[in-house]
Amino acid sequence: MDSSGSGIVILADVIGSRRRPGTAATWLRRLARELDALYGPQRLARFAFTQGDELQGLLRIGADPMAAILHGTLDDARLPMRWIVVAGPVEAGEGPATERSGPAYFQAREQIEVAGKARDGLVMRSGSPGPDALLGDVAPVLGTLLAELSPRQRTIARLAMVDGLRQADVADRLGVSRATVSVTWRRARVRSLGRLTDAVRSIFAAGVREAAAGTLPGEDPGTHRR
Repeated sequence: MDSSGSGIVILADVIGSRRRPGTAATWLRRLARELDALYGPQRLARFAFTQGDELQGLLRIGADPMAAILHGTLDDARLPMRWIVVAGPVEAGEGPATERSGPAYFQAREQIEVAGKARDGLVMRSGSPGPDALLGDVAPVLGTLLAELSPRQRTIARLAMVDGLRQADVADRLGVSRATVSVTWRRARVRSLGRLTDAVRSIFAAGVREAAAGTLPGEDPGTHRR
């Protein structure tokens, strides 16, 4: 565990999993394995899922939770999921994320209930009031836009936003014309999605840093030192 005793909790609940229990379990098993490989030493605990078809992860402070969200949301075989990300205190322990606990877990559990009632697909809390107010407005919008992509748009968005390919490279990868990719790229608003994703990522990271320093925006960190 980080010396601060803090981490980034990720909860991702499969929406409507009771209608496809076998499919959900297979999907979550693969997603957990892929996210373990993606984060490696940036994990505080390995990803795992519950019998209620909820993925759980625990990352080190400073890791990028957006990588998990994009990886899961833009996968060709993805199931609709509600994502909750909370940075904060976690208890020391061993074992997978499903066996861990702490205040950040409790807050994430509260947020997943709130998000379910509001039908928000993405909720993020950094632990700093100013950034969290912004995240409360923009993170759900990003979640909705990602969830509304068609299968073809998801594929192209993944190649652009996750793999970092340009339109010409995407066309080569898919074996289609540049014009075909350009049309889907535009309809999916890939450039705008990328900018919004970067904004959410930056706001969350700034909030985590402020919370760790014990400062509010515009405040001198030295005022908290003794």
